[in-house]
Amino acid sequence: MSLLVGVNPGHRSASVLHLAAMLARSAGTDLIVAAVVPQTWPPSAARVDAEWQSYARDTANTVLDHAAAVLGDSVRAEYLLVEASSARRGLLELAEARGAELIVVGSSSAGSFGHVALGSVSDALLHASPVPVAVAPRGFRTRGQARVGRVTAAYGGTDAAADLVIGAAGIAAQVGASLRIASFAVAPAVSGTSRTGIGSERGVIDEWANEIGEHTAQLLSDVSALPNHPESAEAVVGLGDSWAAAIEDIEWNDDDVLVVGSSSLGPVARVFLGSHATKVVRHSPVPVVVVPRRQSEELAARAEFG
Repeated sequence: MSLLVGVNPGHRSASVLHLAAMLARSAGTDLIVAAVVPQTWPPSAARVDAEWQSYARDTANTVLDHAAAVLGDSVRAEYLLVEASSARRGLLELAEARGAELIVVGSSSAGSFGHVALGSVSDALLHASPVPVAVAPRGFRTRGQARVGRVTAAYGGTDAAADLVIGAAGIAAQVGASLRIASFAVAPAVSGTSRTGIGSERGVIDEWANEIGEHTAQLLSDVSALPNHPESAEAVVGLGDSWAAAIEDIEWNDDDVLVVGSSSLGPVARVFLGSHATKVVRHSPVPVVVVPRRQSEELAARAEFG
């Protein structure tokens, strides 16, 4: 097993490396750190093309040297320069060739500090990858030999989400982390000029919260019956007048990882985010791992049968 880390060949960033190292230490696995540079096709004898290709490779090698300096000897890693028509294609092809079980990428440099911000590469991967994709918040850092301390599984009440929780429980037990089931809902803010409809909407939210509470109670019971289960597990509900507020309504630790499942509307074998999942990912203050539905089912089966 190995984790594939995609680094931006034109920008040195430590966030994705800190997350990758934390995940690798927790899972006891190796890293493959890759910088993907544009592939010139068809080959051209033009001097400008050769100069550009040389510059791109030199810059990417500088980024890989920086990655090696950041990671040091805290984890085992190899560093690769890859040519491909796009970063997405290069990472996906390398993940398949090397049997990587997770792709780790960083946030866009244009995003808010301390939150996940999807860039062109991460967004493309979240709609195409057959393996889970982890995204580091902008500016993410760990201390010392940090490991994952808690796995928070986002739960929306569907069967697919239940599989995700059970699979996350198995992973949490494997890495020695606790489990938290988190559900989120946006409740409308009370208007100063009109309260029409607020009561009925609040009633719907309350009914939803009660139903989610019943579901998560059963899930916690199912988790406790697993052959290998986390030492501690709990369920929480975040409410707010916006997605940001709802997610901030529950506390977060530095060693948290949020696990989100693909939309049931997307391709079965690949990551595909629905609107709610996208909002959760974009407002997360901790690293996010997005899991394709088929992977959720496989992880759940693995956890149930030990």
